[in-house]
Amino acid sequence: MALAGVLIAPIPKQAFRSVIYSPLHIPVSRGCLQSASVRHASNNAKKEEPEKKKKLRTTFRQFSLKDAEQFALCDAIRYIRAFEVGRSPTSSKYDMALKLRTMKNGAVIRNRLRLPHPVNTSLRICVICPPDSPISAAAINAGASLVGEDVIFDAVKEGRIEFDRCLCHTDSASKLNKAGLGRILGPKGLMPSTKFGTIVKDVGVSVKGMIGASEYRERLGVIRMAVGQLGFAPEEIQANIRTFMEAVKKDIALLSEKTSKEIHEVVLSSTNAPGFSLNGDFRSPTSVSTRELSIL
Repeated sequence: MALAGVLIAPIPKQAFRSVIYSPLHIPVSRGCLQSASVRHASNNAKKEEPEKKKKLRTTFRQFSLKDAEQFALCDAIRYIRAFEVGRSPTSSKYDMALKLRTMKNGAVIRNRLRLPHPVNTSLRICVICPPDSPISAAAINAGASLVGEDVIFDAVKEGRIEFDRCLCHTDSASKLNKAGLGRILGPKGLMPSTKFGTIVKDVGVSVKGMIGASEYRERLGVIRMAVGQLGFAPEEIQANIRTFMEAVKKDIALLSEKTSKEIHEVVLSSTNAPGFSLNGDFRSPTSVSTRELSIL
């Protein structure tokens, strides 16, 4: 075949079998496609390699306090009261948070404390003891709001938990276990147990010690507790904070040597105010007088 003086040899049919036309109408040999698919498969194999697992932290993260702004107690109270303008002196409370440097899987601090200036004096205390007995009479005289056995068991099973703390006399401990209230009272922290000192012999003394007392417990490396009402004077809040700090330090000292805990930061907040990190001072050179902070 000749075209414009150029001779073009005919293409055999077998040649078309080894040539594939791409979407751009460019002939590509099968060998190129096979080598490209091999390279593509090798790239996917690299991507599918499992990533190295990150090492999990064994301690709770606490940020450095070098550049953090910290306040004296009177200054923190002054700013907190600005957020609580118009609130009732008894409705809002000062809350203290102690951030710890501690292991995630270590022992947990939990205790009960009676502050010099009680924050909550309206606790409803339940005492599980034989009804119409000298034990129940002593509990009522000490300030218990609910006493008995079967009546309390039935009310709890029906979902009526009308108390904030629960004590049990040693004579009623077996009945309490048979009632099976652990799954109901346990998650709420109300189940009496010898471990936490809520199964007692002298209910009168225990009820008197519990009225006005506050409980605190470590959660995720932080211990929180209410340390005062909005109407408390700065000196009263200072006394409560000092007592709370001393109690927590004693609890830390009682732990085993394998468990290391240290107080990293102390933060004061309130019901409607943010937290203010404390520097350990009662007043600063620019603090207002404590008399002004005592007046609402």
